[in-house]
Amino acid sequence: MCFTNESRPPALPADLALPRLAGGAAAQRLELTSADGARFSVAFAHTPEPRGPAVAIIPDVRGLYRFYIELAERFAQAGHDAIAIDPFGRTAGTGERDDAWDYWEHVRQTTPAQIQADVAAALTYVRQTTGAPAATVVGFCFGGAQAFLAATNPDLDLAGVVGFYGALSGERLGIPAPKDEIAGARHPVLALFGGADAGIGAEDRAVFAENLERSGVQHEIVVYDGAPHSFFDRKQDEFAEASSDAWRRTLGFLAGLGAPTGA
Repeated sequence: MCFTNESRPPALPADLALPRLAGGAAAQRLELTSADGARFSVAFAHTPEPRGPAVAIIPDVRGLYRFYIELAERFAQAGHDAIAIDPFGRTAGTGERDDAWDYWEHVRQTTPAQIQADVAAALTYVRQTTGAPAATVVGFCFGGAQAFLAATNPDLDLAGVVGFYGALSGERLGIPAPKDEIAGARHPVLALFGGADAGIGAEDRAVFAENLERSGVQHEIVVYDGAPHSFFDRKQDEFAEASSDAWRRTLGFLAGLGAPTGA
């Protein structure tokens, strides 16, 4: 489990928010169509003053809920058009879900190819709507693992990817192990982990680091000592410093990206 339904993303450090959007940026709920005809839900937040590439957000195992809608709004506050996708439209349908939603059966029915197709469709919508010249993927937990796999796809028109505590083994999720697959990365990578995350151990992080180095792409790995899985949550006051640093590193990474690094 990543966040609770009451969790909210940490506020942006004050100096990183656009002054005119300091009070927030409202996200719009939409439905889009993927390449295979599947319908899926998204939340799109537009920034009036773009400072860098657009962001596609891949959520944790429970899909698109309030945390990620607000996270898209935070990115818009920082000058990035942002679209959070729901990865489970093919099996769970679209729209809001209640707290009792049994997500696990839907998680195991997804494939990286499907999720990457949904990301591509979401970013096509953003580009057509805003004219954004470059785009990135930011994922969390399940979505972080998917972001790392997306980094290996040369056909995705990405400038880079960010993974927050993305699963590295892949076994439980039924996907190729990101710690191994990342050796084929084609796009820059920023990886953020909690040092006390029981599900992502130091040994797996070491393999991931070795293979990421082998890929030759621009990359950075940050481990926050003592921080647990899903530390990026404003309710967890004891990890506020890690959350603030994660914001700064993520936005700094995005600011440093140039043109897409696809085929």
